[in-house]
Amino acid sequence: MQEAVRHWIRARSKRLLDLAGNIGLDARDNDETALRKRVAVVLFGGTLPLTIAWSAIYLAVGAPLAAAVPGFYSVITPINTLIFAHTRNLRIYRFTQLLLVLILPWLVMISLGGFRQSSAVVLWAALSPLGALLIDDLRGTLFWIAGFIALLIIGAILEPYLPQADLPQVFIPTFYVLNIGAVISISFGLLYYFVDRRNFFQQRVDMLLLNILPKEISEALKATPTTIADEFAAASILFADVVEFTPMAAAMTPLQLVDLLNEVFQCFDSLVEKYDLEKIKTIGDCYMAASGVPSPRADHAVALVNLALDMQAVIAERRFGGRQLAFRIGINSGPVVAGVIGRKKFIYDLWGETVNLASRMESHGRSRRIQITHSTYELIKDSFDCEALGVIDVKGAGPTKVWHVTGRRPAFAA
Repeated sequence: MQEAVRHWIRARSKRLLDLAGNIGLDARDNDETALRKRVAVVLFGGTLPLTIAWSAIYLAVGAPLAAAVPGFYSVITPINTLIFAHTRNLRIYRFTQLLLVLILPWLVMISLGGFRQSSAVVLWAALSPLGALLIDDLRGTLFWIAGFIALLIIGAILEPYLPQADLPQVFIPTFYVLNIGAVISISFGLLYYFVDRRNFFQQRVDMLLLNILPKEISEALKATPTTIADEFAAASILFADVVEFTPMAAAMTPLQLVDLLNEVFQCFDSLVEKYDLEKIKTIGDCYMAASGVPSPRADHAVALVNLALDMQAVIAERRFGGRQLAFRIGINSGPVVAGVIGRKKFIYDLWGETVNLASRMESHGRSRRIQITHSTYELIKDSFDCEALGVIDVKGAGPTKVWHVTGRRPAFAA
């Protein structure tokens, strides 16, 4: 029963935080702005139950002026938040609310007669620079810190001249505990929420980065954002292309065409993950993958030929977009240069004669066939059955020996 109650409370709390976090959001907001808006609403709206309670308690102990200050905050903040939900202007909302959080606790302290008599209620004003640290830039934070210190100094100067409110003796130590405990709890809660949301956004960024770059490259870029380029002495490159794609595309709508390619390439992506290989890129209907980069592996050619056989198998047994497709696949092995190019929309790409010849193996290949070069054949001939096609004339490479991979050898079959 208790576990069910705790689960209900957690679920409702999360729902309230999610609802509060969506106030004032704009579809054009980047992750940083969206996070700042969420934290602002959670901070300013989350303190409302406490300000209402403090107002009621001050009124009950005979301090109506002190009660009016948190009461004012309890009325103005919902109105200001509704305006923010409509305008989505974080700058105005942030400034007005931080100003209220800074000044109002100081006014309560003045009305009660100083630091001690008010049970250090001015500590609530420290939420202003803390909040600014999370939802404003550094310059803005320094402004609110300076304001907080200035109010402390002014309060210390005025304290000897302030009339002290007539409060019950038990009230002062009790409210010391409540003020300190509440401010610390809110501070930790706010930081926890901020870090949790920041981690959520960071995980999304990392996921997107891993969809663009190999894991090793993304980690290297995050550690040292410098030019990344490596030479690999032994790697294998695969190109796969749809046969008769141009006339087929001419008979399809743009949406149908994109859906078809997306369905095919998602299927290929799953196979690439299966063999722990690297998808390099897609160019139109052409799919490029590599083995042995950025992590060298002794079986780079064998792994890539396994991928090619699985690709041909899945294309043969499935229809994509209601159509039976056919692919040409070309593979070559050898040294390559790999690196990240571009400053915006950057990609991890490969260069070298090995890459060029792999592309030629595809373009000079046959429908539903996996065509490989002599260098790849020497690496995989013990694991796969291959058919020698002799020598063909390859543009840019001249006479080239090629083979077709026809299947796995019995001892090597999965």
